[in-house]
Amino acid sequence: MNRIKWGYIARRHRTKIHLFASSFRGAHSRLTRTITQQKIRALVSAHRDRDRKKRDFRRLGVSYSYSRLINDLYKRQLLLNRKILAQIAISNRNCLYMISNEIIKEIDWKESTRII
Repeated sequence: MNRIKWGYIARRHRTKIHLFASSFRGAHSRLTRTITQQKIRALVSAHRDRDRKKRDFRRLGVSYSYSRLINDLYKRQLLLNRKILAQIAISNRNCLYMISNEIIKEIDWKESTRII
């Protein structure tokens, strides 16, 4: 059986992998086999930590999801970015709980006035 050369297809595949791992350090960004191992590991960690983020946010005592909280802050034009919210959550949980409750009350009040 004749040997099949991969040619540009293999090179295209490798460059795609190298672009994913361009921010890794050392051999993890240079060697193809190591890059594929690190890519699998990175994607597993990302999947696990998305669930962990939801779990941590529920532990804070906020009654709805993180994405809805950020969206509602944006709608109300409050100048609280994610970094400030994280610092509030670390230093004083009750303050974050009060902020989320105020946002919920404001939105519920607006929705009830629209119906009437």
